[in-house]
Amino acid sequence: MAYYRQVGEVPQKRHTQFRDARDPGGRLYYEELMGEEGFSSDSSLLYHRGVPSAISSAELWELPDQARTPNHPLKPRHLRLHDLTTGADAVTDRRLVLGNADVRISYVTTGGPESATPLYRNAIGDECVYVESGSGTVETVFGVLAYRAGDYVVIPRATTHRWVPAEPSRLYAIEANSHIAPPKRYLSRYGQLLEHAPFCERDLHGPGAVQLDDSGDTDVEVLVKHRVGGQVVGTRYTYATHPFDVVGWDGCLYPYTFNIDDYMPITGKIHQPPPVHQVFEGHNFVICNFLPRKVDYHPLAVPVPYYHSNVDSDEVMFYVAGDYEARKGSGIGLGSISLHPGGHAHGPQPQAIEASLGAEYFEESAVMVDTFAPLDLGEGGRAVEDPEYAWSWARALD
Repeated sequence: MAYYRQVGEVPQKRHTQFRDARDPGGRLYYEELMGEEGFSSDSSLLYHRGVPSAISSAELWELPDQARTPNHPLKPRHLRLHDLTTGADAVTDRRLVLGNADVRISYVTTGGPESATPLYRNAIGDECVYVESGSGTVETVFGVLAYRAGDYVVIPRATTHRWVPAEPSRLYAIEANSHIAPPKRYLSRYGQLLEHAPFCERDLHGPGAVQLDDSGDTDVEVLVKHRVGGQVVGTRYTYATHPFDVVGWDGCLYPYTFNIDDYMPITGKIHQPPPVHQVFEGHNFVICNFLPRKVDYHPLAVPVPYYHSNVDSDEVMFYVAGDYEARKGSGIGLGSISLHPGGHAHGPQPQAIEASLGAEYFEESAVMVDTFAPLDLGEGGRAVEDPEYAWSWARALD
């Protein structure tokens, strides 16, 4: 995160004695510094009632199928996520759709309040979960985040949390092997979002209060996703005390939400390329959102994208609302993913070009992930592929 926050109780000075005034013995709270890049980047300091290192067991946690199949022969792909059957748990029932060594994209449809997840921590990288539909809360060691449709829920690496849906929710999980942050070009050298950025700090919503568990629970399980030899694996920790025993914290690292309705699209006289729609970046990938907006105002403008070759990246578009002009006639609809790989020139369906002329406004919403290494298909993606999509441009010429 780019700016400092304080939630709950913290002492006047860091790394000094901080005691529980309600305890007759005045026991010390235990500090936990969560920091990135080995004490050299953003961090937050949390104060626990219990010892955050006190685990009593560690066992294997069998993850859902993480196998990936190369996109070979090389083809553009169309995946219908609304046809994907999942369990109701927002974490353990995610199905892998696409992935590579830098990022994994999964999808899950949760249940309601009865489907609250176990405590979970991703020790591989940050997660950015797009809420396609539904609402609820994410309880974290930093406090509670409310989520609603259109939210990105950004959860830093190694943050203990659990999802508590208020209603069935469709979640599109982008799991990085790195950190996820706003684009550097929109940040000052000290981390403030600049005037030309399409959103600002007022649009980012962190926890408002600590999530203090007073139950006295012991033997609390936490599922941890981590790496072994380059493979994604899981471990089930048992803790001596509940991780939600934090009385306060402060710093610049914490989970937050950002709703796409608060993003201000950048438009121009002629068609603007995807980087103007960027909202986040990670190592070797970016996240963009294409939203309802006025379109190009040159009298001869062609509003839909021109054909382009992704020579350095794979492009993944998730269609979440509206009517995406460039894909008309391709079979793509709401809940669809298109994968346009590097090495394949792609663009609008031919009939969409002429049909777009004179348009002043596009009513469409899509979340795009561009990766700078080829993406493989996960088992979830293979299960809901439209095998005819790759030939849709040729069919449109018949």
